[in-house]
Amino acid sequence: IPSVSSIVPESCLLIVVGLLVGGLIKGVGEKPPILKSDIFFLFLLPPIILDAGYFLPLRQFTENLGTILIFAVVGTLWNAFFLGGLMYAVCQLGGPSLNHIGLLANLLFGSIISAVDPVAVLAVFEEIHINELLHILVFGESLLNDAVTVVLYHLFEEYANLEQVTVIDILLGFLSFFVVSLGGVLVGVIYGVITAFTSRFTSHIRVIEPLFVFLYSYMAYLSAELFHLSGIMALIASGVVMRPYVEANISHKSHTTIKYFLKMWSSVSETLIFIFLGVSTVAGHHYWNWTFVISTLLFCLIARVLGVLVLTWFINKFRIVKLTPKDQFIIAYGGLRGAIAFSLGYLLDYRHFGMRDMFLTAIITVIFFTVFVQGMTIRPLVDLLAVKKKAETKRSINEEIHTQFLDHLLTGIEDICGHYGHHHWKDKLNRFNKKYVKKCLIAGERSKEPQLIAFYHKMEMKQAIELVESGGIGKIPSAVSTVSIQNINPKTIPEERALPALSKDKEDEIRQMLRNNLQKTRQRLRSYNRHTLVADPYEEAWNQMLLRRQRARHMEQQLNNFLTVPAHRVDSPTMSRARIGSDPLAYEPKEDLENLPIITIDPASPQSPESVDLMNEEPKGCSGLPPSPEEDEEGLVMRVKEPSSPGTDDVFTPGPSDSPSNQRMLRCLSDPGPQPEPEEGEPFIPKGQ
Repeated sequence: IPSVSSIVPESCLLIVVGLLVGGLIKGVGEKPPILKSDIFFLFLLPPIILDAGYFLPLRQFTENLGTILIFAVVGTLWNAFFLGGLMYAVCQLGGPSLNHIGLLANLLFGSIISAVDPVAVLAVFEEIHINELLHILVFGESLLNDAVTVVLYHLFEEYANLEQVTVIDILLGFLSFFVVSLGGVLVGVIYGVITAFTSRFTSHIRVIEPLFVFLYSYMAYLSAELFHLSGIMALIASGVVMRPYVEANISHKSHTTIKYFLKMWSSVSETLIFIFLGVSTVAGHHYWNWTFVISTLLFCLIARVLGVLVLTWFINKFRIVKLTPKDQFIIAYGGLRGAIAFSLGYLLDYRHFGMRDMFLTAIITVIFFTVFVQGMTIRPLVDLLAVKKKAETKRSINEEIHTQFLDHLLTGIEDICGHYGHHHWKDKLNRFNKKYVKKCLIAGERSKEPQLIAFYHKMEMKQAIELVESGGIGKIPSAVSTVSIQNINPKTIPEERALPALSKDKEDEIRQMLRNNLQKTRQRLRSYNRHTLVADPYEEAWNQMLLRRQRARHMEQQLNNFLTVPAHRVDSPTMSRARIGSDPLAYEPKEDLENLPIITIDPASPQSPESVDLMNEEPKGCSGLPPSPEEDEEGLVMRVKEPSSPGTDDVFTPGPSDSPSNQRMLRCLSDPGPQPEPEEGEPFIPKGQ
């Protein structure tokens, strides 16, 4: 029924099926089976976690690892203690039916119910196709908070058995968190390396290659659980470590087998878990207390919202891509609880926790509320808030090249700045991996194959499979038929041309070019930073040239200032009227000489500086002609300098009016200031003087 499955998540439908099956079994007088914790933790949970860890989007996970760890560790601790403390207060105020529940029991209940469940998150988030960032934040938190949940669960269980809890017990409990989480990761890494090393020698027995992946992964989980370490962390670590090396060693058929068997196995486990939840709800013993159940549900929601808001405010101070209010709402709303909480509650011992039935009832209520109410409404809310969905695009060689280029670029920028960020350490890890690890764990020539070529082979194989499945393989002519067609009728152009096949030599040449130019940029360039930059041998010569140019410009500026007549100071209006009134003809513009600017010197005071008005004055009689009567009346008349002919020097070539007496007079008129400095000299004396 597609209309129902588009509204109700699959997990909700499976729980309803479980409720119907449980009711049917109980109706015929039989006792329904209950989801036992051993069955859940040993058989149903590992396939789901292995599938999630083996196909984990490693790039998004590592880039957001800090945010995921803060949500998983700090957020889970906050939820557990906030919820446990408030529930203890409710028990103290809730009357005689709740007064006997102590602080440690409430803290244990808080640690069970506070963890986000990876199975429920996967079931809901896979259907709504949320964007990669939000998916990896919520799902990564649900995976990594397992260590916190395991530590708190065993810690409070042990404290409940003790008569008195000392400071040493609390310190040991704090240290046990690091032991459980890091120990689980270490166990997973060891088994991942063993799996990769084993797959190196399976070239002649391809049939059992998938078996090694499942066997070693399950052994990693069991080994971690054996020592009370985090089995989920061990499975995640083993899947992440083994995948790149195993896929390079095994055949394509084995890879397909691993992929589809894991998907099928995890899907069957998920189906059984939700059906068993419904059956166990009908079959189990329940003790309903309104105050306890409603308080648990309310405080779970409040603690989740407060934790996300406070932690996001802190995280956004360090993130480049900030988490928006819409993202925060989806993270808070996506904190679903599931079968892990139910199984941990089912593990409680009646002898130490007589209120186990009430705890289980409250846990089932919270699971049903989060899976049904939040799981059913999160899809409409995502559409209503217009939250970014996951882009369904296929990766391409172009994208891979640009991704590697940006990684190299950011690593180089960090080296230049002297800042060792995660790009620097990621590059160091990649170089160590290529130099040492790949040679030990990958067989044959593929250990030396660059990442780009390996990605190209993967894309090529994927496209070939899609082409075969779509039935398009018949359209591509083989090499023999193409050659025969060309021999018979060379001019015939086929309707659908196939890409020309590259020869082996040409392919090796292209690979060599890619290997040299794309993969070894760090090896070809010497590392450097701003403190050890090599001196440029031409830098001193450039500095000398710049200094010479600056000196030449400075001398030219001094010469221009030297040849320029200082600006005439402006007369006051009273002085101007008195001057015009005393001699009106002297200030009238002359109409001869084609409207050229004219200056006049008062005959009564020829040395008066106020009478000099413009530049390039020429005294009477300096042109070699006898003065005319009009010039006697006019005083000094300004004449425009004739433009020089091409190829002549304007400064050092003497003109017709450049006699020594004329130059001396011009110098006197154009330099009313102080005497020149000794080093400047007199550059305007003609060469023959």
